[in-house]
Amino acid sequence: MIANLLPALMRQGKVHHLFLVIMVAGLAFSGTAFAGRPCDETAHDANKVMQALEFANKTKLRLDDIKPDVAIIARVGQDLSKYKLRYSHLGLVEHLPDGSWSVMHELNDCGTATSNLFREGLGNFFLDDMFSFETLILVPSPELQARILQVMGDGRAKNLHAARYNMLSYAFSTTYQNSNQWALEVLAAAQANDFRIENRSQAQAWLKSASYQPDTLNIPALTRLGARMFRANVAFDDHPFDRRMAGQIDTVTVESIVRFMTARDPRAQKIVLSQ
Repeated sequence: MIANLLPALMRQGKVHHLFLVIMVAGLAFSGTAFAGRPCDETAHDANKVMQALEFANKTKLRLDDIKPDVAIIARVGQDLSKYKLRYSHLGLVEHLPDGSWSVMHELNDCGTATSNLFREGLGNFFLDDMFSFETLILVPSPELQARILQVMGDGRAKNLHAARYNMLSYAFSTTYQNSNQWALEVLAAAQANDFRIENRSQAQAWLKSASYQPDTLNIPALTRLGARMFRANVAFDDHPFDRRMAGQIDTVTVESIVRFMTARDPRAQKIVLSQ
């Protein structure tokens, strides 16, 4: 992908700066970089690529300054203002021994009904077709960071992933999962002190007991019908019938996770960066 952009970047005199950003930020591009995007290849604008990498570098420098072992990181991938939401997607960003940063998150496979877990650099995280170059970083207390890393490292984070993807999955059902829901269930496993969470049912039971509240999106019947007919990654059949018929879709959002985490972890540090 970067090779295809080199001619345009050379014409703009930005090649040297581009590779400097990549070297400094450790922004490696893997073969799975564009998982969760449309399957058809589209040309990436050279200026947008530069913006993404420069913003990734700015985020790296801020993380280097804060020095968390792990944090929650969110991006603005689309305009969700009609739902009174700002951030569309989040992942868990981990500080690796070599000094680089790796984001672990769930991504939908090419608009299909399936998802996978990915680890990628900050460059890839911001190289989606971003609506706005803005990020929210939520840094948990050191004790919670240690527990999150334990869940990420002992296999439970992978076990809590469900391949059946639904962008608007119900917050308290294991039928499907959206990317923010996976992260929330990992965070639940890290916070539970009374028992060890091993699966999604246990995570959701704990979240209910801990008073987690999803966001409710008001989606009319015709909109739901159109989305269900034409998008493989949207379903509503996991939502309670009465709520669904009323157009009330209770799903896991970035904002609901941030509210929940800051209420339970008063020492959590919230940082917003923009370009």
